Amino acid sequence: MTDLATQSHAGKASGDDAVDTEQDVDTEATATADFEPSDASDASDEQDAVTQADAVTADSDVPSAGTEVSPAVEAEADTAEPESAAEPEATDPEATEPEAEAEETEATDPETEEPEAKVEEPEATEPEADETAATEPEAEETAATEPEAEDSDAEQPAAEEPDADEPESEVETDDADGPEAEVDSDVAEVASENAPDADLETVAVATAVLAPAASLDVAPAPAVAPAPTTDFAPSTAPAETAADGTVYSWAPAEPKPKKKHTAIWISAAAGVAVLGLVVTSLLLIAPGTTVAGVAVGWMTPGAAAGAIEQRLAETTVVLTGDGGDVELTGAELGASVDAQALADAAFAEHPMWNPTAWFAQTGAEVEIDTPTAVESLQNAAPDLFTDPIDATVAFDTASTSYVSTPAASGSGVDVATVQQALQAAFEAGKASVNVDPVIAEIPAAISTETAADTATKLNGVLSNIGFYVGDERTVPVDPAVAASWITLDQGDDGAIIVDVDEQKIQSVVDTLPGLVNRDAVNATVVTNSAGKALPNPVSSGVEGRSLDSTDGIAAAFADQLAGGDGVYQLPVTATPFTTTNLARRIDVNLSTQRATLFENDQVVQSFVISSGAASTGTPTGNFTVYAYTSITDMGALCYNPNAVNSYCTEDVPWVTWFYPDIAFHGASAFRSSLGFPQSHGCVNMWDDAAKFIYDWSRVGTEVSVHN
Repeated sequence: MTDLATQSHAGKASGDDAVDTEQDVDTEATATADFEPSDASDASDEQDAVTQADAVTADSDVPSAGTEVSPAVEAEADTAEPESAAEPEATDPEATEPEAEAEETEATDPETEEPEAKVEEPEATEPEADETAATEPEAEETAATEPEAEDSDAEQPAAEEPDADEPESEVETDDADGPEAEVDSDVAEVASENAPDADLETVAVATAVLAPAASLDVAPAPAVAPAPTTDFAPSTAPAETAADGTVYSWAPAEPKPKKKHTAIWISAAAGVAVLGLVVTSLLLIAPGTTVAGVAVGWMTPGAAAGAIEQRLAETTVVLTGDGGDVELTGAELGASVDAQALADAAFAEHPMWNPTAWFAQTGAEVEIDTPTAVESLQNAAPDLFTDPIDATVAFDTASTSYVSTPAASGSGVDVATVQQALQAAFEAGKASVNVDPVIAEIPAAISTETAADTATKLNGVLSNIGFYVGDERTVPVDPAVAASWITLDQGDDGAIIVDVDEQKIQSVVDTLPGLVNRDAVNATVVTNSAGKALPNPVSSGVEGRSLDSTDGIAAAFADQLAGGDGVYQLPVTATPFTTTNLARRIDVNLSTQRATLFENDQVVQSFVISSGAASTGTPTGNFTVYAYTSITDMGALCYNPNAVNSYCTEDVPWVTWFYPDIAFHGASAFRSSLGFPQSHGCVNMWDDAAKFIYDWSRVGTEVSVHN
């Protein structure tokens, strides 16, 4: 092959070559506009740059050293001045902008010069826009590796194929509407008109020209400047110096197109998808899993619970026959399942990540709220029901007690039959099920036993209801009043609830201070000479007391009554009492015929008496009172008509016994005088004196009889 770098530059340059070169430069710039330059080039890139430089030396219009420039060339150079004031002058080739190059190309008259030689190449076909963007990098690589074409008609070597390992780069064409695109379009149009048969790839090799490092002394002929490559950094290639001192710098070598990393991104996306699938398998129930006929596969436990509840709520029971085709949903029947527990169990036992647990089936126990179901069935089919009659409890004012009445059962649709049908339909995954209603007994809400037990309990409360101080029922409450405080209601479970009105109790609580508060009462007791208290004291001691407060009593008592307790202990403060001892004794003096009463050794009274006659004398000694008789008949003859040497005195009053058959008693009815011995042994006294001793003395009072 001919070494183009050694041939004369002037002999190879022509106007057509300039236009063809500009066409290739535009094409090359468009294909490489979006690539970033590489900071360092390998050996192959430097070899390509040398090859391109050789080609430019052969075809460029730049004059070599010592070559004369014709006036025609100078004239053409004068007509190719840039239009824009912002562009560098023609004497500075390194600063020439793409727009200036375009104008220079347009200023060149292709008719004035004829191309010396051209290598016939296949006619260039303009590709579609998308295809051009996709194939231009391939063209650049081909251009960079083809050997320089000779001026002769010698056969051109085939272009080298691009590296198969390098992916084709996508070239963005979004900037096609910019000013640079417009210049490139104009240049391409001129090149198309002047050199229709030019081989774009072959000419593209010649675009890697040596640009002068300093301005020439003569006006340069129209030259092809590097295509606008706005994304490239300034060239760092070494410069060459011509014989005339002109310095030429190597045009920047074309960067290798960036390799796509599509495979890497595809791998990352696939990894994310796999990771998402793994995470999903840890959160979902296994495919094919059903709970009571509800498909819960591919669901979270929360979504599965909702699906189970919804299916049960929508499952319909149809009453046939006498039921008249009445339809009721599971929700209307009060049907329920522990959906969340079932869903959690399905997820725990059949997770998606375990293929051996897929396509599992589990059951569910359906529960029905009986009161809700009975109410719904009765509303839907009233002819199938007979209402039960509840037992009752009420207060009877005549007996002042609570009495009860018995209950009566009703009849209606058997809820158990409906529940079984709903269970079967739900587990089978059926939307509805037909049920022939079965009539069964419906018990009363309040049974006879419940009412009787409640009445017994309330009557027990009324028997001892009241406000207490200790064991004393200080303020009793009348049963009728207590019954007015109480209201009986029916509970949800068939029980009878006792409600108590606190305000009604408060009206009684307000009267408590006047009924409870009192002063202390001191005690007075009779003792013997040894100080021992004798029975029947003069007065018993009573503590004083005062109610601390009435706050909260009504509310507390209401709670007690509702619980079946009618005894309320009042909070009081007690005041102690004092005790007075009275030592009493009776002295009988037979010599003086007087009876003297002493209290704490002080004479209280002294009475005249008549003691026993000589044959029936009064016994002497120390005795104690042991009994009392208010009135009695005295004498054996009164009790034995056959008694010998006996007597009978009837209606003797105020008898105080201190010795067998001997006592103090009144004798006003049968004595006319006293003061001497005349009795059968008893101590006779006037009736009022006998009454005083009868009341003053106590059992155990000491009696001393002496002469």
